[in-house]
Amino acid sequence: MAEKKTIIGASLENCVHVAGIYRFLSLAEEYQYTSYFLGPAIPINQLIECIKEKKPQRVIVGYRLSEDSARSLFIELRRQLDNNHLLDQSTYILSCTPALEPIAQSVGVFQYIFSGKESFDEILESIHQTTQDIPPDKKYPSTLPERILAKKPFPLLRHHFGRPSVEETIKGVAQISHSKTIDVISLGPDQNAQEFFFEPEKMKVDESGAGGVPVRSREDLERIYAASRVGNYPLLRCYSGTNYLEDWAQLLSETIHIAWGAVPLTWYSRLDGRSQRPIKTAITENQNAMKKYASIGIPLEVNESHQWSLRDAPDSVACAAFFLAAYNAKKAGAKHYIAQYMFNNPNGISPRADLAKMLAKKELITPLEDKNFTIYTQTRGGLAHFSTNMNIAKGQLGASTILGLVLKPDIIHVVGYSEADHLIYPNELIESAEIVQGIIKDLLFDFPNWEKDQVIQEEKERLINEARILLKAIKNIHHKEDGDDPWVSPATLARAIQKGILDAPHLLGNPEACGQVRTRIVKGVLRVVSKSGEIIEEKDRLKNYL
Repeated sequence: MAEKKTIIGASLENCVHVAGIYRFLSLAEEYQYTSYFLGPAIPINQLIECIKEKKPQRVIVGYRLSEDSARSLFIELRRQLDNNHLLDQSTYILSCTPALEPIAQSVGVFQYIFSGKESFDEILESIHQTTQDIPPDKKYPSTLPERILAKKPFPLLRHHFGRPSVEETIKGVAQISHSKTIDVISLGPDQNAQEFFFEPEKMKVDESGAGGVPVRSREDLERIYAASRVGNYPLLRCYSGTNYLEDWAQLLSETIHIAWGAVPLTWYSRLDGRSQRPIKTAITENQNAMKKYASIGIPLEVNESHQWSLRDAPDSVACAAFFLAAYNAKKAGAKHYIAQYMFNNPNGISPRADLAKMLAKKELITPLEDKNFTIYTQTRGGLAHFSTNMNIAKGQLGASTILGLVLKPDIIHVVGYSEADHLIYPNELIESAEIVQGIIKDLLFDFPNWEKDQVIQEEKERLINEARILLKAIKNIHHKEDGDDPWVSPATLARAIQKGILDAPHLLGNPEACGQVRTRIVKGVLRVVSKSGEIIEEKDRLKNYL
């Protein structure tokens, strides 16, 4: 039977400010505390009697008035707690102004003092940590499933980071870790590293540091990881590489203890030009990389669906690709799967259509989940929709984050407000994370159930049906000699791209794709259209394969 947990909250003596106390008690209730709110201007002796009666694990008090009165008040509180042998019986928390913080520290009653500058992690720690003496490397779980569980009901925050030099990146990782604002730092190596780390002689010297950190050795990765062993000990992960993905998996496991691997299904190939692998070869190698991550017990993310949307593929194609990604991860043996939902993609999609697409994706993959395949929800904004005007981009960061809350994310992939303009600096990353933290604090609980909107429901059902038509078409072009399962067959999936079942307008002219599909945003929804602009249903577009 779980231990009964109790918390008492009050503002003391002549202080009537209780809003912060009340919100804190509500937060504690999410962690199965029974709360007792005594109200404003509570005399110390009344608080003492309540502590003696309720024997709480936590007591939070507020005082936000003058420094002189605060000092005498805190001293009197300590005296009465001492006299009643209560000082060591509970964890005492103070909500105050910044000016009162040093006074409270000098009196020595409070284990936690909150003046508005504290990190999100510190607030959570004050609620669920049993002792402050736990070493930091034990306080913060080192695997993704454990970290998600420890922070529930709050989502983890993840952010990309990689400056144009290793030394600058190391310094930045340490700064970010000390801030305790990010739970997962995703390293972004430069394109040279992603494509040619294992063939350094092919690197283009004049492109060093282009798009990320120029990782060139195991030692570089080990030093970056070491820099993160401070603050809240964030998990680290990294791009998977666009060649030698299995070797990258082993390297990242050994050096940065990668929190989860992220590989595509069909991309990082001639399809997008990020490597020169033919599509069929790329699919085979990507599937082998999935199996590699699964074999060494590392969770897996398959970045597939949003790559299609970035190229203006129909929403139906994005939904079908989302299912295929999760399906292939499960078939590869992954036990923990991270499903990434990129909002605002393509740019111009309406909020209702965006939510409908994401809810359709979620419904399509939910049946795959079982005791051996756990799915985590990760939301993010689409970088292409962010403005290079920093103030506008901050608003867009807030908007995309709020939209993503509908999916009840386990992880929020924060896209920094400056990333559309330049590689993000540590201070900008921390500020972006704090913006998202503010949204979570205000909106996570009792958020409106937007998914019940009739327009969203109708569009979701349409997309689910159209995605199933695509999946059926892929089955229908399968050849027996290409394996037992069309949805994991490299030959069949490559054929689906070549025939235009999986297609995007931006692939026009690509010799390994079709590129004939036309799309247009119609009333906020990305639809397949004819040359004259008439909407075409998937059952008509794919009638030759059904």
